[in-house]
Amino acid sequence: MKDLSITTIQTHLFWEDIQQNLQHFNEKINEITHPTDIIILPEMFTTGFTMNPSKLAEVSGGKELKWMLQKSQEKNCVIVGSISVKENNNYYNRLYWAKPDGTYEFYNKRHLFRMGNEHEHYTAGDIKLIIEYKGWKICPLVCYDLRFPVWSRNRKDNTYDILIYVANWPEIRSYPWKQLLIARAIENQSYVIGVNRIGEDGNQINHSGDTSVINPRGEIISQTLAYQDKTESVNLSYSYLQDFRKVFPVMMDGDEFNVL
Repeated sequence: MKDLSITTIQTHLFWEDIQQNLQHFNEKINEITHPTDIIILPEMFTTGFTMNPSKLAEVSGGKELKWMLQKSQEKNCVIVGSISVKENNNYYNRLYWAKPDGTYEFYNKRHLFRMGNEHEHYTAGDIKLIIEYKGWKICPLVCYDLRFPVWSRNRKDNTYDILIYVANWPEIRSYPWKQLLIARAIENQSYVIGVNRIGEDGNQINHSGDTSVINPRGEIISQTLAYQDKTESVNLSYSYLQDFRKVFPVMMDGDEFNVL
């Protein structure tokens, strides 16, 4: 199995300005000149963590998804990020997995951040997405999902290799962010990637980024400096993952359970 090249974009967002954010990320993605397999953007990358979906949410299949698909085709790689979406009179914090063949998959954020009143404005998802891509299995999740290990748990009957979190995680809780990413990697014996924004949002909440890539042992193999506007790439080794799981097969003793 070939290694996978992952590119993370840690940057500021323009508050509730969809067009300016699309232009911003268009420039960021165009600056990536080397081949990569997946480009990962932050949570709600077109608006910031807005609680104003009635004004800003796009209809399912709208221009923001079309933009993601266009950039995916241009770069011949997957583009991942979440946006605010309206569908069937509900609003979702929806992560899109946009593929270069013009197709896509999506995941609706399961755990809505009640301390920010997200649960009052958005509908929670109830289906976890595991994607097969170039021989790898990948589970993409969104921000607050990181705090809930049962939802993130690797299962013997449907094992993933990479766990991705896109986020608008505030600076004041940067320590839990960094520790929980490591915990998810160790307990699930998977690579974990957390992509977070930087800068102050429209609610005067600051974000330090701390975008990280962690190996199945819980070791940090890439971490973007706090507050730094930067795009970084790292290669993930499939053989390293498989060898580690073979030598230390923790998942064979994992508990069986159902998620309601």
